[in-house]
Parts: sequence; C-alpha cells; structure tokens
Amino acid sequence: MKFTVERDVLADAVAWAARSLPVRPSVPVLAGLLVETASDDEGAGEGLRLSTFDYETSARATLPASVQDEGRALVSGRLLSDICRSLPNKPVEMTVEGAKVSLTCGSARFSLQTMPVEEYPTLPEMPQATGTVRSDVFAHAVAQAVTAAGRDDMLPVLTGVRIEIEGSEISLLATDRFRLSHRELSWEPGSTDVSAAALVPAKVLADTARSLTSGTEVTIALASAGAGEGIIGFEGASGGGVRRTTTRLLDGEFPKVRSLFPAAHTTVARVDRATLVESVKRVSLVAERNTAVQLAFSAGVLTLDAGSGDEALATEQIEASVEGEDITTGFNPQFLLDGLTALEQPVVEMAFTQASKPAVLAGVESLDGDVVTDFRYLLMPRRLLS
Repeated sequence: MKFTVERDVLADAVAWAARSLPVRPSVPVLAGLLVETASDDEGAGEGLRLSTFDYETSARATLPASVQDEGRALVSGRLLSDICRSLPNKPVEMTVEGAKVSLTCGSARFSLQTMPVEEYPTLPEMPQATGTVRSDVFAHAVAQAVTAAGRDDMLPVLTGVRIEIEGSEISLLATDRFRLSHRELSWEPGSTDVSAAALVPAKVLADTARSLTSGTEVTIALASAGAGEGIIGFEGASGGGVRRTTTRLLDGEFPKVRSLFPAAHTTVARVDRATLVESVKRVSLVAERNTAVQLAFSAGVLTLDAGSGDEALATEQIEASVEGEDITTGFNPQFLLDGLTALEQPVVEMAFTQASKPAVLAGVESLDGDVVTDFRYLLMPRRLLS
C-alpha cells in the first residue's frame, strides 16, 4: 500500500474516525484504525477508507488521495491521530513496509507498528437509506433533545434518544425521569408512508450529528426488518469524501412519555430568557447540593430564592408576564439551566398546572408572540425546604 494525500484532509478524517475508539478495548485490535484503499463502489473514486469499529459503533471516512499501490493496514488510531495533527502543512505519503507503516511529511518521518489486520472485525453494512435531513437542522435538533437524556448506565434505556419517524416528520424524545425533551423536525423521506422507531445511544447520536455538519445534508438509514435490523446509520459528505457511522440500537421499551405533557395549564408565565438564565446562575450560588431554587410567580414579577436556615441566602426579582393563579415551586437549578440553554428564542414560556406537577418550557419570539412548539422541555419540580 502506498498513497499520497493532503495533510489537512488526512488529519481531519483520521481525527473523525478515531473519535469513537474505545478507551479500554476488549481486544487490542479494536484500538486500531483500518487504513485501506477505497474502491469505486464507495462513490468517491480513487482514494482511501479509514475505519474504526468496537462491535457497537462503526465509523468510516472515505477521502480523496493519490493511490500508487493498493493495500490495507491496521495501526493505533489514537497515535495516528496525534501524529497527523502535528504534521507540517505538506502532502503526506504513507507506505506499508513489511510489519511497519512508514509516514512521511516534508522532513518528518514516522514508522508505526501494524496490528494483525486479519483479526479486525468486519464493519456492519449500512441499512437502506430511509431519507435525508439538513445537517445543520439535524445537529441542532439532536443537541436540544439529548439535554434530557439519562447518564446512568444502570438504566440503559434512559441513556438513549427515541427517534420516531412518521412520513415527513421526525420526533426526538429523551428523559432521565426528572426532565423530558421533545423535539420535532421535518425531513425528506424516501417514501411518504415511512414509519419507524429506534432507540439510539444519546452520546453517539449527539457526537455523530455534530460531526456531520460539513455537508449540506445527512442521510438516515434505518431498517425495520431484514438486513441492517438492529442498527441505525448516518452518512454525510465532507472534504470531497463521505463519512458514515452506524451504531447498534438500545434494547428495551422506552417509556410512553408523550402523555406527560398536560393539555391545559392554570398558570402561564413569560420571562426574558437571558435575564432568567443569569438570575438562576447568581441565586443558585448559595443553593446547597441537591436543593432547589425557588420560583414564585405573581402579577408582573418572578421572585427567585435559594439557601436556607443559617447558611447563605439569595433572592432576586425579575420582570415576568404572568397569567392565571400565583404559584410557587422549585427546580434543580442545573436542570432548569439546561432547559433554558437548549431553547433558542429570546423569551421562555413556563406553563404550570400545580406547584407539585411538572412545568413545560417552550420558546417564544416575543412576550406577546406565539409559542414555538417544535421543542418542549418538561421539568419535574423539587421539594422546597421549609
């Protein structure tokens, strides 16, 4: 194997493929990055394929390169990534010499030990494409949805994002039992009657969506049965090549959470979002761990309080448009900030039924504008200290 490739193109692709390498691989070869010449059926003509796979998540980048001799080699992915990032801005030549890979860039030369490529697992095939979505829209939607995803590996179902596809609409749902995010977006399905659902690891989904924004769109591939069942694939263009990720779906039944959003509310408050974020940050400085920040809504005013007893106390008042009954409740300050930060509109609407029931946060363009319903964040209250 011998090829020449531009340094920036190689460094970017290697870093992308190596990002999902396991920290503690179950077998040594899973720490490797597979370097091989790409065939025409990859859609990129002459070039390279860089692949990683840990039996759960796979990544493959196809990139343009000048190939002199075909071949394949398996080398340490993290080491290759570190080397490529440090190279001078000159063309890179890579050659297999026996059990070594020789990498030359300008006057810099590295020799890397290869791993047994025949022991490397075969990457899973992508399921058939289900449809496409704008890459920037998808990345933003996923970033909002994963806000409420759980991080407790003892409850693996809650560490995922449920993707529900119905025709031209996609819904993203996530919950950790204390908050719930629901994001809706439009896409271009391959078939107008497509209907599918998948539970995708939130961390993988967030990383994948964020990493595929170089191109204009992302292809989502999800099989309901047959070849590719049990995995989901994402593909996007980048740097003249193609980047493709697959991941195994989570097992288990995601809770039926849609019914948690109430149909009516007794109190609705609207507050400038940036002002509320800064106020919560200040007041929560005196909140002890696992204690709530109290929010009291009355005519034209939101009062925030934190702290108790002989410890430090904080209180602050900000303007608010309040309709309905006065209400006093409290929230985990970090969970509240997570929801406020996930919103993008300048005004946040907080809707309540009772002080002990969840609040629903949504964005509004102005104090008297219509609610933007494509993203909603439901937050459970915390018990207030007497």
